[in-house]
Amino acid sequence: SHIMSDYGRMTDTERDQIDQDAQVFMRTCADAIHQLRTEAHKGVQSAQVKEHRTAVLDFIEDYLKRVCKLYSEQRAIRVKRVIDKKRL
Repeated sequence: SHIMSDYGRMTDTERDQIDQDAQVFMRTCADAIHQLRTEAHKGVQSAQVKEHRTAVLDFIEDYLKRVCKLYSEQRAIRVKRVIDKKRL
């Protein structure tokens, strides 16, 4: 099983690239949500529509925060593994 675990393993460079891309992607999503918030109520008279859009944006923002948190936790585990390996 050791041979199988080495098969398809990513290099540190590939992981760093994924980390970089993920950071950029999360920032882009956060910016897009912020942009939508500023435009969500433009030309909208209905209080119900405003409330609905705010609720949807709150939900999306919360979801993004949970994804970011999960990502950070996974990254922390990876960093810890690298440090542990270097200790050995």
